Amino acid sequence: MTGGDRPDDELLDRVFLTRVIEPGDEVAGRWVRDWGVGEVVRRLRGGGTPLTGVSETRWAGWRARARRAEPERDLDVARAAGVRFVRPGDAEWPGQLDDLGYGRPLGLWVRGPASLRMWALRSVAVVGARACTEYGAHMAVTLACGLAERGWVVVSGGAYGVDGAAHRGALGAGGATVAVLACGVDRPYPRGHARLIGRIAEQGLVVGELPPGDHPTPSRFIVRNRVIAALTRGTVVVEAACRSGSLVTARAAQRLGRHTMGVPGPATSAQSAGVHELLRGEATLVTDAAEVVELVGDMGELAPVRRGPVLPRDLLAPGARQVLAALPARDSATAEEIARGAPTTEDDAIARLYELRALGYVERHGDGWKLTRQAMISLRGGRDGC
Repeated sequence: MTGGDRPDDELLDRVFLTRVIEPGDEVAGRWVRDWGVGEVVRRLRGGGTPLTGVSETRWAGWRARARRAEPERDLDVARAAGVRFVRPGDAEWPGQLDDLGYGRPLGLWVRGPASLRMWALRSVAVVGARACTEYGAHMAVTLACGLAERGWVVVSGGAYGVDGAAHRGALGAGGATVAVLACGVDRPYPRGHARLIGRIAEQGLVVGELPPGDHPTPSRFIVRNRVIAALTRGTVVVEAACRSGSLVTARAAQRLGRHTMGVPGPATSAQSAGVHELLRGEATLVTDAAEVVELVGDMGELAPVRRGPVLPRDLLAPGARQVLAALPARDSATAEEIARGAPTTEDDAIARLYELRALGYVERHGDGWKLTRQAMISLRGGRDGC
């Protein structure tokens, strides 16, 4: 709805329900699907018999909320704060949220200049521990920066720790980021991230299911995570203990058929124990943005093959490498002995040995041949490396 539009009844009804029904309530979602938002609102306002599927206590609680709901006022407050309400069927509605079924949001309050639908089409969630380690913060920033540089939108929850690092990494790279909050988008939470969330609203998008002024609760954080999972093509967990809300996001992504990825940490780190448990299951191990994009991106967006450093001996012809490998580590050997070890003819071994001597790998001692000090250091380094 733009600033000059008069709200229609369906819009007002959905805004009304965001004030009455908790996000992700599948019973209410089933009512909306089966009866329509108008009928659900009419019943909640006291018209007709109560809807089935909830206790009398729960219905009474919703009725009490309904008596205080003022959808026109919520829309006015939102408009003054630069917030719009996006509902299913709108041009800006991300269709992938429909995968949540009865748990689909009634609508989303959106703050920021970009199109949520367009940004969600090419987005990745980066989530993790609030009390993250320096390693976790570094990996979140690096991943988000790399994704932003490749044109991907970074989605997270605006929290301390990994979430904040991911948002900052994307912003620092001049990229796009979306914060999905568990409260009204006009009330940044946590308060210590007010400036960060304000900056996200200017350069990106701040999104939430709850109406203006509503506060977060522990259950709302958990339910919020399903939106992060559904919006994006995949979820990367950077650090997470065994009891972490980030794992809720990852499991929601798995249920929705999205890619689930984890960044490994030290085996002794409790903050990475939850990630490692994911990796023992169906999650994919990733270490940088290129590996993430290889999974969630289009065909042909492949991560580079990981290789160790190219050593001088790697540039030798195969025959010369075989002869070099046949020389003993410390003692000298005759050309005949080296030829047997290669294996090749003695004439070929002698030709290769003179070639290797010119390159500084071997030296002649009477009738024998021996590795130079340079060659021994090079061979030792290769055997100790990957």
